[in-house]
Amino acid sequence: MSRLRISTPDEAQLTMEHLYLDLERHIAASAPGLCPVDLQISFLRLCHAQSCGKCVPCRVGLGQLQRLMTDVLENRATLETLDLIEQTAKNIEASADCAIGYDAARMVLNGLKGCREDYLSHIRRGRCAAGITQPVPCVALCPAGVDVPGYIALVGEGRYADAVRLIRKDNPFPTACAMVCEHPCEARCRRNMIDSAVNIRGIKRVAVDHAHADTVLVPSNEPSTGKRVAIVGGGPSGLSAAYYLALMGHQVDVYEEKPHLGGMLRYGIPAYRFPRERLQEDIDAILSTGIQVHMNVNVGKDVTIRELHEQFDAVYVAIGAQTNKKVGIEPDGKVKEGNVISAVEMLRDVGMDRPIDLKGKRVVIVGGGNVAMDCTRTAIRLGASQVMVAYRRRRNDMTAMPDEVEGAIAEGAELITLNAPLKIETDEEGNVAALWVQPQICGAMDAQGRPRPVNSEEEPERIPCDVVITAIGQGIETTHFEEFGLEVKRGVLQTVDGSLEGDIPGVFAGGDCVTGPATVIRAIAAGKVAAANIDEYLGFHHNISCDVEIPSANLTDKKPCGRVNLREIGSGERRENFEHIERGMTDEEAAQECSRCLRCDHFGYGILKGGRNSRW
Repeated sequence: MSRLRISTPDEAQLTMEHLYLDLERHIAASAPGLCPVDLQISFLRLCHAQSCGKCVPCRVGLGQLQRLMTDVLENRATLETLDLIEQTAKNIEASADCAIGYDAARMVLNGLKGCREDYLSHIRRGRCAAGITQPVPCVALCPAGVDVPGYIALVGEGRYADAVRLIRKDNPFPTACAMVCEHPCEARCRRNMIDSAVNIRGIKRVAVDHAHADTVLVPSNEPSTGKRVAIVGGGPSGLSAAYYLALMGHQVDVYEEKPHLGGMLRYGIPAYRFPRERLQEDIDAILSTGIQVHMNVNVGKDVTIRELHEQFDAVYVAIGAQTNKKVGIEPDGKVKEGNVISAVEMLRDVGMDRPIDLKGKRVVIVGGGNVAMDCTRTAIRLGASQVMVAYRRRRNDMTAMPDEVEGAIAEGAELITLNAPLKIETDEEGNVAALWVQPQICGAMDAQGRPRPVNSEEEPERIPCDVVITAIGQGIETTHFEEFGLEVKRGVLQTVDGSLEGDIPGVFAGGDCVTGPATVIRAIAAGKVAAANIDEYLGFHHNISCDVEIPSANLTDKKPCGRVNLREIGSGERRENFEHIERGMTDEEAAQECSRCLRCDHFGYGILKGGRNSRW
């Protein structure tokens, strides 16, 4: 028997591992707006370098694809070249021996299909069709286009009120987004190339904790235009539009069905994530612009959309998604009230200070999104003895933010994954006795890259419970608007060319009622866009300016440094009440985190961005 040796990584192997990590960081920090053809060639070269060389399609074919696509990039190609690229890629996909070849070919085919205009632009005009309109990744990925590097620099110098003013130029809800924003801006932060993304949301939290929104004066309104605009819905989208329109000098009236403003910020997000008094700070600042508010008004019953259209120069519909979707499972008998409820109803009742009684009850939540996690953690705080989450996919496939899932588990929730709900079992008195579920297995990938759950051969399982809460989605109440003549398709209002204007002149729509349930920052962005479009429709072109002076970039060396994450109150303590669970940064932590920003707005392509006082 020959002597064996334990294989340990040598210096070359360790170096290659670091190179792979560097490559991953560069991909993770790539800004939107890059040339699709150039990007695909880079990936193609990487795949070709990995080829074992045993099969001709991979060894030779990928090289030929590189040559043909380089011809496109360097303006040597014709329309026939595209046909040759497509045919070559199809041949490689069909005949390559391993995933390296056929996956690389499939990537090229997908690029040809999805980015064809860019290929044609290179051939016809010698340049890419995609322009880098905003080269700073964090700003480009913020739906509202907030000047992220600017307010980070201001917080770093302790100018908190100026930071709030700068944020408010593009987002009138600085406190809301400091508390509950899903921070898409962090996804491509170039700091990822060094260590990890800057904690952008945490820094915004520092600003609003030191300078509360209702203490920072809003800009003065422009002279009155004599135009009147009606806003239907007092949620984040409606109030954002109202804020900017009021600053532009228009008279704005907001019609809200409920007794308080805020929409799903108030009636859909629990107080432990976003305290109501902090929400009110943003709302009070917005109302200080002179907006008129009409509470407890149901548009469709108390006043019609037609009447508003006749009385006002423009109307913006921003009603939000505040109805529940049917779960598709039915009880096997009559059910007592409060035994089977929707997530929307549960969170709305809690937001209106009339929570359901769950003390000592076993609760099952059906769903895997952020709303399901909100219901889960709320049920725990309402005294449920056992809280379970039944989800038909894997934990990795949940649409909820990982922090929310981890928080729910830490507070005592149980995840029952890969189990699809079948039916609700009730007793003779109408009480829920159990939820029956069908075990699942992972199937083929869907369009979002998640494996589709498929019924397994296992027998259905019984989950004993007293209450079932369905959290599988939200819908829009569109009946009245449809009767008025607004086009409704797949449960949402239709707009033209992404302008948020419908077929009826002067009537605009945006937010959840157009996109379906989305994030807070996307609703705010829709309100901002609607304000600009309505202003143009009324015959004006107002600019929203900000006279805050941004600090110059710090030229000190940016050495690797750990990210400061926000901490939470201990799970044993926080699960007992609805007090805010997240702690903000200390001044020391904030200074360190702000210093990690690379100021992409001052270097590289960032210097080409539009001025901070330019129109949106």
